[in-house]
Amino acid sequence: MAKTFELETLKIRLNDAEFKRLDLHRRVQRALRALILDAALGPGVKLPATRVLAKSLGMARDTVENAYVQLHRDGYIVRREGSGSYVSNSVATQLRGAGRRKTDPVRRPAEPGTGLSRRGRTILDGGGVADQQSIKAFATGLPETRNFPTDVWERLQRQVLKDYRANVLLHGDPQGAEPLRKAIAAYLNLERGAKVSPGQILILSSARQALFLCAQLLVDAGKPILMENPGYFGARKAFESAEARIVPIDVDAHGIRTDLLRADRSGANCVYVTPSHQYPTGATLSLARRLELTGWAAETGKWIIEDDYDSEFHYDGLPTACVQGLDRHQRTLYLGTFSKTLYPGLRMGYMALPPELVGAFACARSIMDGHTPQILQLTLARFMEDGYYNSHVRAMRKLYAGRRRALLEAIGRHLGGIAMAVRPPGGLQIPCLLERGWSEEKTIRQAAAVGLRLPGLSRLYAGDPKQQGWLLGYASLTAYEIEAAMRRLAQALGGKPPPGR
Repeated sequence: MAKTFELETLKIRLNDAEFKRLDLHRRVQRALRALILDAALGPGVKLPATRVLAKSLGMARDTVENAYVQLHRDGYIVRREGSGSYVSNSVATQLRGAGRRKTDPVRRPAEPGTGLSRRGRTILDGGGVADQQSIKAFATGLPETRNFPTDVWERLQRQVLKDYRANVLLHGDPQGAEPLRKAIAAYLNLERGAKVSPGQILILSSARQALFLCAQLLVDAGKPILMENPGYFGARKAFESAEARIVPIDVDAHGIRTDLLRADRSGANCVYVTPSHQYPTGATLSLARRLELTGWAAETGKWIIEDDYDSEFHYDGLPTACVQGLDRHQRTLYLGTFSKTLYPGLRMGYMALPPELVGAFACARSIMDGHTPQILQLTLARFMEDGYYNSHVRAMRKLYAGRRRALLEAIGRHLGGIAMAVRPPGGLQIPCLLERGWSEEKTIRQAAAVGLRLPGLSRLYAGDPKQQGWLLGYASLTAYEIEAAMRRLAQALGGKPPPGR
């Protein structure tokens, strides 16, 4: 610990990158403070007079004086009239007490999760959900963003700022801006066959936030929830983080097996389903099973969590109407998102809730993060009201249909004997099943080595058997990019059956 002031040490610290963007007097103040906190200036060390230090540093005396004044106010130095300025003894004492004494044993780094609650450890152990932050073949869930009408969006946002002025800068309604709730309700009733009013709509930051709220409000810790098997890992993570017990219900070519729902005796009070486009198989829940599902919920008093994450993109005929519209007893919570139809960075999703749940979910949302930015909500409302939303979805539906075709053809050309594609009726990704003898884990590593992302299928299954394969996203890739990436993948895998097959 330095007993005297060393000018060269201060000059070195003044040139630290973290200080260079500050005003000059704040640079001096921060540099001196850092020297004190680092014990480079010990207790009682006398600082140079402001005039002397200013001359040595080549700056105005007022600059150094302002730095000393702030250090004095913050308690780092004491100033004695007629004597000078000194490093505070009390600060140095506190720093010594907070540090490790020479006789203290060396502490090992804490294990991850130390000090967390049981729920915190559950979240840490389960891992997060990794979102793809750049366009990369064959990441899932990424829509085409390069064709988004940003000029229209910017114009509508300017209109909102002009019309609402400072009001959009205030806190918003936790349930969501009324114009957007009206636009969403109108869209769902017309396009998805729903039966919902604006008062049942809750605007959220994402469908993932909706799942987190469902987990917190509908399932007690340690209690079961029914989920499709295989199923969406993001939903599973949300319910596991709430310490819910996942009870898998198998899926077949017609969606979730309602006979297994009827046979369930776990005591679960809700089921999570993706009926329009089952994740990841692509199966569509048949009308008979939809009616069976709503009947089961009404008879047993259970909730249906319907995740309609990408139903807008259906390529073989019209998309099937949502389960919520068939549910006369209002036992369905409908989840939707704009991350797939518009762009992920918008961070906007919504729920259509049974009337009796609106208050609780809006209250929980107010605790979680208050509200979604008003300017984004009101801009999106106009985007929908003026017809741009439907127009964009139609254009993307046509574009994605062509890209789905390009990927199916590329798989057929390049992956014969390695994998077989399952042709889905819609969505933004294609399930691809590995032929016998090929390792999912190994192929994922080989693809990563050439810059390709192959989301594995096996992680989406609960228990055994697990289907080996990939879920290949294509919506964000042009036909040329799909072909080039598929060529790289085929070369990385060798295109030949593994030894011993």
